[in-house]
Amino acid sequence: MTAEPTRILLADDEPLYRGTVRALLDAEPDLEVVAEAGTGREACALARRSPVDVAVVDVRMPDLDGVAATRHLTALPHAPKVLVLTTFDLDEAVHETLRAGAGGFLLKDVPPTRLVEAVRTIAAGDPLLAPSVTRRLIDTLVRAPRTGPRPLHGVTAREREVLTLVTRGLSNAEIQERLHLSQHTVKTHIGHLMAKLAARDRAQLVIAGYEAGLVDP
Repeated sequence: MTAEPTRILLADDEPLYRGTVRALLDAEPDLEVVAEAGTGREACALARRSPVDVAVVDVRMPDLDGVAATRHLTALPHAPKVLVLTTFDLDEAVHETLRAGAGGFLLKDVPPTRLVEAVRTIAAGDPLLAPSVTRRLIDTLVRAPRTGPRPLHGVTAREREVLTLVTRGLSNAEIQERLHLSQHTVKTHIGHLMAKLAARDRAQLVIAGYEAGLVDP
C-alpha cells in the first residue's frame, strides 16, 4: 500500500516564491502542498483548521513574523514540524525561531534539490542543522546576554559530556570518535537528553547546553 504524501503548508509573503516552491514540492510523489499563507497569522489559522505534517515558514512575514508563527504552530495539538526559510544565514531572528521549536532553517536561495531534501528531513523528525550551522547558532547565542546558568536536572555525567560536544557543534560521528562510543550509544544519549531537557531537536539541545554554561564564550 502506498504511503500518504507528506502534507505541507507554505507560509511566505511573496506569491511568486510560494508558487515556485509549490511547483517544486508538488512534483515529488511523496510531498503535497495542501495550503498556502501570505502571513504568519494566516498560516496559524490554516494549520488549526487542517493539520499538516510540515510548515515551511519565511522568517520575515507581516502580521505575525516567522518567530511568533513558529511558536504558535509548535504549540498546536497536532503540531507540524517547522522548517524556517531565511534570506541570510546569520539572521538574528534565526536562533529565536529555533528556540520557538523549529526543526531547522534553510537559505531561500538553496538549490531546488536541497529544499526538497530539507522538507523530507524535517518531516522524518531529523534536525536540519549541519555542524557549520550549529556553530553559527552558537555564535549568535554568545552575543546574547546570559540570565544565569540553566540547571540540567536528571542529566548524568556521560550525558553532560555528550551535551557539551553537541553544544560545541560536533556531529554524532565526531562525538562517537571523541568519547569512544558506538553510534547507537550516542543516539541513545541524545534521545535521553532531548527527553530530559524537553528539547524538540538538536537545535534546542544546543540552546540548552549554552544556557547551562557548557560552552565558554
